[in-house]
Amino acid sequence: MRFFFTVIIVLCLFFSCSDKKLDHINVSDITIDYSIKRYDLDFYSANKKTLPKVKAKYPYLFPKQFSDSLAIAKINDKDEQELFTETQKVFQDISKLKSQISSLFKHIKYYNTNFKAPNVITMLTNIDYDSRVIYADSLLFISLDVYLGKEHKFYADYPKYIKENNTKDNIIVDVAQSIIETQFLPNRDRSFINKMIYEGKKMFVLDKYLPNISDKLKIGYQIDELNWVIENEEQVWKYFIERKLLFSTDIKLNKRFLDNAPFSKFYLEADKNSPGRIGVWIGWQIVKSYMKHNDVSLQKLIQIKPEDLFKKSKYKPKK
Repeated sequence: MRFFFTVIIVLCLFFSCSDKKLDHINVSDITIDYSIKRYDLDFYSANKKTLPKVKAKYPYLFPKQFSDSLAIAKINDKDEQELFTETQKVFQDISKLKSQISSLFKHIKYYNTNFKAPNVITMLTNIDYDSRVIYADSLLFISLDVYLGKEHKFYADYPKYIKENNTKDNIIVDVAQSIIETQFLPNRDRSFINKMIYEGKKMFVLDKYLPNISDKLKIGYQIDELNWVIENEEQVWKYFIERKLLFSTDIKLNKRFLDNAPFSKFYLEADKNSPGRIGVWIGWQIVKSYMKHNDVSLQKLIQIKPEDLFKKSKYKPKK
């Protein structure tokens, strides 16, 4: 009997390890070539004498209309220097970020061998929330001043659902999403279900590119919001079906269930507890179900039509 239990334990451990190997691919042998440059540090530490060296290092950040006098004025501005000082408190050491970016680029190249890692530039943008990360083929710009921590005084007037993602842990998610966006053609499908699946595909690709990042960070929810969607997945799906929303082309559904917002709009008492982008979450679960029942590559997943994916997904919300 003791031998029997020993065998069972060994088998459980074996299959547990096998599952982890399936979920976490080995990218240690993948080679990537890129650099990370601290424009924020170089620029705000410059003076009239050293500015030419900064301009030579970052020529693409100095258009003709940005004269030396304007640059020096910006460097010496009291508010700009405060922003720089506060950013350095959080990002004096970016070794963890470098490690995350290297891992991300290796995972992307594993799934897409033609991927060429962009050179990374860290900078300050006066907290330009809409320009957190900009990916432009060979360059990737990261606005560090958007990631100082959700309780930082600079974000005092920001809505809570936005501040939640103003942390340094969110940088790698935004970097990955900026690259993923370029791998998808614009969505021409107008139905709600197709839009959900389109967004769900991007979330699944995010899973593959960032296997060690939590679902909470990837979807941008607080922990209680994440628990809410898990517990109410079946009820949300019933709501969509009963109100015949799946094949609706009503553009208002975007703001209600797909766009970034403090909560989703069911027009029910439950609204105050629900997180925004609930349609993205549901689309994510549909794509996960599809990939569980269909053996296709990540590139094939990106290309498959949403309606075909939905039919073959065998999606059933968790009760």
